[in-house]
Amino acid sequence: MPALDRDFATLLVAWQRQQGRHGLPWVGSRDPYRVWLSEIMLQQTQVTTVLGHYGRFLERWPDVQALAAASLDEVLAQWAGLGYYSRARNLHACARAVAAMGDWPRSAAELERLPGIGRSTARAIAAFCWDERLSILDGNVKRVLSRQLAYDADLGATAALRELWRLADALVPSAASDMPSYTQGLMDLGAGICGRTPRCGECPVSALCQGRDRAAELPRISKKLKRTRRESWWLWLQRADGASWLQQRPTPGIWAGLWTLPLLDSEAEAERLGGVGLEPLPRIEHALTHLDWVLHPRRAVWGDGDPPLPGRWVAREQLPDYGLPAPLKKLIG
Repeated sequence: MPALDRDFATLLVAWQRQQGRHGLPWVGSRDPYRVWLSEIMLQQTQVTTVLGHYGRFLERWPDVQALAAASLDEVLAQWAGLGYYSRARNLHACARAVAAMGDWPRSAAELERLPGIGRSTARAIAAFCWDERLSILDGNVKRVLSRQLAYDADLGATAALRELWRLADALVPSAASDMPSYTQGLMDLGAGICGRTPRCGECPVSALCQGRDRAAELPRISKKLKRTRRESWWLWLQRADGASWLQQRPTPGIWAGLWTLPLLDSEAEAERLGGVGLEPLPRIEHALTHLDWVLHPRRAVWGDGDPPLPGRWVAREQLPDYGLPAPLKKLIG
């Protein structure tokens, strides 16, 4: 069993207060809405990408009641560029749930019952806003603590992950008032110094690190997501006035709830539905978590009436009001 060093929390809190990331707009906030919004946006998305979106979200929807009153299409449109659109759908559902409750739950256990809030996110909100003494354990923190404790059990196994949660909770500082700095310190350490290629010489807890010489092999996670490859043809039908024919993607599924050009399985099908004179456009290679998706856009001018496909005509000036996946927004926006 890894030995725990109580100095870990003391050193981390002191370092975060002096050298941590204090310039980010959500750091230091005690507002659960702002903390929650940043936590959801930062899941699998880089800070530089989140910064602009975060400010625009707050400008448009300054509190959870305002976000709850928005339509899902509005939220999806504002989310464009952040990817992983299930987060946006859960964000909207969570806002409506909190608005219906009248206020945010004030414990991690209650927060975890809300749509789209997992265990680590719930604990982060509770630690930042109400000083609850529970550790977070997102991907970066798993890496930090696996190295710090030389914890080499396979985190792909439920029992091993459960044990790391227990060890993580045992490391939190004794003073509840230190929890915001401690939690932010874990995030700062994992996002910067203790990355895939660690900078151990800059680490405030390197003297305590039991896995420093084994950093390259920790954490150990055996489960690997199998990637697949798909090819689709995007049929871009345009009227003379510039309107495009869009369809809303079904839920569940890739891009669920977003609006796209009709997606077809073959070029022959695109030619049959689009008519003569299809214009081939450069293919788009779009990487998702589990899928390499090659998209072949084909454009055609449509005459009178509607195409024999589900959907609607959307004028160019209306496109910002629709949730479009990033590659489509780049193509036709």
